[in-house]
Amino acid sequence: MMLLGPLLLSFIPVVIILALTRWFRNKEFPFLIKILPGLVSIVVAITLFYSGFVNVRGFVGLSYGILSLFLIVAGFFALFIGKNMNYKSYV
Repeated sequence: MMLLGPLLLSFIPVVIILALTRWFRNKEFPFLIKILPGLVSIVVAITLFYSGFVNVRGFVGLSYGILSLFLIVAGFFALFIGKNMNYKSYV
């Protein structure tokens, strides 16, 4: 149960980041706006991991690490989704 709570709570920001990136992509925003959720999530994940590893430690630090791991994965998926251009933009 100590591992299930942080796992379930880490899926909420992941879903929000991926949905926001997909919405930005469908609305034809500029490229920087499309990749912004991915970049922000990666920076936040690195900060959370550092804070959990250096300052907090223990089981709470582990939950910060789990959250940062999922945020980094979601950030890279968001970068891939935002970078993926369709053929409509070239025609």
